Amino acid sequence: MKRSKADSSTARGMFRRGLEVSPELKAGLWVTLVLAALAASGRAAVPFLTQRITDFGLLAPGGVDLDVVVIYASIGAVLLVITSVLAWRVRIRMVKASERGLATLRITAFDKVHELSVLTQNEEQRGRYVSRVTGDVETVRDLMQWTGAAMIIAALESVIVFFVMVAYSWELALIILAAFVPMVFSLLWIQPRVQEAFRHVREQMADLLGRTSEQIVGVSTIRAYGVQQRMRDELNEENDDILAAEKRASRLASVNFSSTVVGQWLATGLALVGGTVMVVNSDMSVGTVVAMVFLVYQFSGPLMWIIEMLAEMQRAVVGWRRVLELVDQEVTVDDPGQDGTPIPHGRGDLDIEGVRLTYPGGPEVLKGIDLKVAAGERIALVGTTGSGKTSLARLMSRFFDPTEGTVKVGGVDVKNVPHDSLRRSIAVVPQEGFLFDGSILSNLAYALPEASESELEDRSRAAFESLGLEGWVDALPLGLATEVGPRGELLSAGERQLVSIARAYLRDPELLILDEATSAVDPATEVRISRALEGLMQGRTAVVIAHRLSTAERADTVAVMKDGELIEVGPHRELVAADGAYAALHDAWVSQTR
Repeated sequence: MKRSKADSSTARGMFRRGLEVSPELKAGLWVTLVLAALAASGRAAVPFLTQRITDFGLLAPGGVDLDVVVIYASIGAVLLVITSVLAWRVRIRMVKASERGLATLRITAFDKVHELSVLTQNEEQRGRYVSRVTGDVETVRDLMQWTGAAMIIAALESVIVFFVMVAYSWELALIILAAFVPMVFSLLWIQPRVQEAFRHVREQMADLLGRTSEQIVGVSTIRAYGVQQRMRDELNEENDDILAAEKRASRLASVNFSSTVVGQWLATGLALVGGTVMVVNSDMSVGTVVAMVFLVYQFSGPLMWIIEMLAEMQRAVVGWRRVLELVDQEVTVDDPGQDGTPIPHGRGDLDIEGVRLTYPGGPEVLKGIDLKVAAGERIALVGTTGSGKTSLARLMSRFFDPTEGTVKVGGVDVKNVPHDSLRRSIAVVPQEGFLFDGSILSNLAYALPEASESELEDRSRAAFESLGLEGWVDALPLGLATEVGPRGELLSAGERQLVSIARAYLRDPELLILDEATSAVDPATEVRISRALEGLMQGRTAVVIAHRLSTAERADTVAVMKDGELIEVGPHRELVAADGAYAALHDAWVSQTR
């Protein structure tokens, strides 16, 4: 039976869910806690040794007994060394566990981003996803490696010290404990507000990262329109908002720390007054009073440190929750995996039945589409902007799923096709080819991830030759080793498209989905791209989003879309002769181009 996920809306549920996602965090946890308890016990023994030195060394009946002082002081020094070593081991163990656990968390979050549909991703800025996978995970690292280890030891030390105080005098221990009651009420009132304040800070930081990423990508447009100052003003406004939120969170956190300081002063006074009264009544020795005062500081000191670190812990908790929200986000395009049915080899026929699509919070963009494309056939999707061509093409490649209806490739509903089979069988060449920073060869490797470097190079050269592009590759400074730069910007738009076409050719898919992109290139490059596309589509089922009707003229079938509906389907000549919507589009195109 599948276990239900822990509810991460509460702090306890969030920690439980976090440990489910990153089980490495709890590996060897009990050993770590035992070491932390031993370290805390060693520190708690110091007041006891101080009491023995005072009563039996400094205030011995026969005068100062140096032997007793030296013995207990030596024991204390040894204990401090041991506790320091134990504390070091605790931190080392937590660092190792946290690094393994956070690596798992980071990979899980990154994988989830790739599992989310394009529709889901479009609902949030890309920079916010980057913020969750990087910045929010880093806040959890600080909690686990620095704050967490110290807080565990500090908490155990306070608990152990309190029991030592009870062993000395339970009455005085309860009086000292009462001094910290105001701090407890302060925590109960402040902490939810501190957490909300830091949640607001993390969200604003994500917005800032998203806006910054957007401005870096669009720097050419910003400069072209001379709006640098406006962009700076927007970023400054974001920074000011973050600063104000940080100040508010810090003010709230400082209230907790102040209440702990007051509790420490009050507890110390009560220990001195109560202890003095007990000494006068012969109920307590002077050394015990000294030990109790020492214990007050050992009890309150860790508490003060914990309160001070609570702000950082809240920041980390908010970051952790944001990452877990991403990890637990619903996947609308699920992978059937081994239970699925691969697309049969050599079958690229396409069958679309009753497809409807409504974007989240938007209107219906596809309204009952029925379309059949035989294997090896080339079909052109035409229509005005906003008619639904791109949405339909994205459904074919299963970037998202239809609201109603089915899309079948090779007789198999794409919902039932394992993702690895789907991506091997369907290749998409977008209108603007995207390249990753690296060489041309490294970008072609995405089509053949399992090929060796020599095999990749040989097959890449063969691909360019088959597409008639070997002359272009040979003319490059370093051939296939030529660097393309970030987003491929060292190449022209047409050259990026050539690499994208070669990458799709290497994939050797059953079905091609092409978003025609020749309008932004020079005539010579357009001819080169057109010839490469012809080579790519040869013998394959191809769906082309045709922006130029010359492409539709060469297609076997033309499908005309308008307002999310398929209004005409047929060969180019028949549709022109029918004098319908396609004929009107064709006449308008001819009058403008010829």
